[in-house]
Amino acid sequence: MRDNKTVLITGGAGFIGSHTCKFLLGRDRCVVSVDNFSDNYSPEYKRENIKCVQRAAGSANNRFESFEGDIRDAVFLDGVFRETRPDIVIHLAACAGVRSSVLNPGLYADVNVNGTVNILECMKNHGIGKLLFASSSSVYGNNAKLPFCESDPADRPLSPYAATKRAGELICHTYHHLYDINIACLRFFTVYGPGQRPDLAIYRFTESVLKGKPIPFYGDGSSERDYTFIEDIIDGIWRAAIWADNGEKRFDVFNLGGSAAVTLSETVAAIESEAGVGAVLDFKPQQPWEVYKTSADISHSKAVLGYNPGTEFKKGIKAFVDWYKRSRL
Repeated sequence: MRDNKTVLITGGAGFIGSHTCKFLLGRDRCVVSVDNFSDNYSPEYKRENIKCVQRAAGSANNRFESFEGDIRDAVFLDGVFRETRPDIVIHLAACAGVRSSVLNPGLYADVNVNGTVNILECMKNHGIGKLLFASSSSVYGNNAKLPFCESDPADRPLSPYAATKRAGELICHTYHHLYDINIACLRFFTVYGPGQRPDLAIYRFTESVLKGKPIPFYGDGSSERDYTFIEDIIDGIWRAAIWADNGEKRFDVFNLGGSAAVTLSETVAAIESEAGVGAVLDFKPQQPWEVYKTSADISHSKAVLGYNPGTEFKKGIKAFVDWYKRSRL
C-alpha cells in the first residue's frame, strides 16, 4: 500500500482492529477508527485498546482519529467518510461469536449484513475503491475435505454468524461487480494472541486455569482448530491491502490461517504448560453449531499475497499467557 494513505478501520477498538491500527501507524499511514464500543464484552477493554493506539501514535497523534458510532447508522457513517476521505477501508466490525449468534440471530444479521451494506454504500457514494472484508473460516461449515480451500463450497453454514459472514462476502462481490470496488475477503482462522477478546477459547481457558475454575470441555478433545497468531493475521491484512491497492477491478477470497491444526486437548495442555497449573475439565457434549475441524489451505494466499505465517502455536500461547498475567491478573 502506497505511502500517505488514509485507512478507515471499522471495529478499530477491537482485538484485531487495534492491532491493525498500531501496525499501520507504524507504517506512517493516517488511520481512522470507527467503533461503537458495544457491550458484547467489556467496553472498557476496547477503550483501553484505543488508548494503546493513541500512545502508539505518540507525537504523530494527528494521524489517528477515533469515531464512536454504529455501522448500522448510515448518517453517522456518511459523515465519517465525508470528513476523513479514506483511500481504503478495512471492515472488521461485526457481531462475533458462534454461540451468541444462535441466541440472537437478528442482531447478527442486522450488524453483519446491513452494516456491511452501509459501508459499501458509503464507499460507492464517496468514490472509494478498495476494501478488505473480514470473513471467517466458519463459512466452510463441516467441510469433509481438509484443509479448507477458497474454491470449496461455502453454502452450508452451521450458525447464524457463519451465514452472515458468507452473506457479507456475496454482497461484497455484488458491489465489486457493479461499482468496480477492489475487494479482498479475508477468511480468518481462529485468531489469538495478546489483547484477545475475553469470550474466545484461549482467553477463557487461560483465565480458568490460572484462577482454578473448571474449563467447559466440549466433546472428547479431538476437535481441531487452525489457530492463527495475531501478528501473522496483521501481516496478511497488510499484504492484502497492498494487493488491493495495486490492481484494477480485483476481487478475491483469501484464507489467513496458521497452517497447522491443533486439537482441543493439545490446546489445553499447551496452556497448562505455560501457566504451570493443571486444568480442571468440565466435560460437555459437542455443540451442533461448532465446526468440528478447521484447517486452512493457504497456498493461494502464499502465491498471490506472499502470506507465510511463522508463529509456532506454543510460542504464541506463551505470548498470550505472559500478556494475560501482566494485564488481567
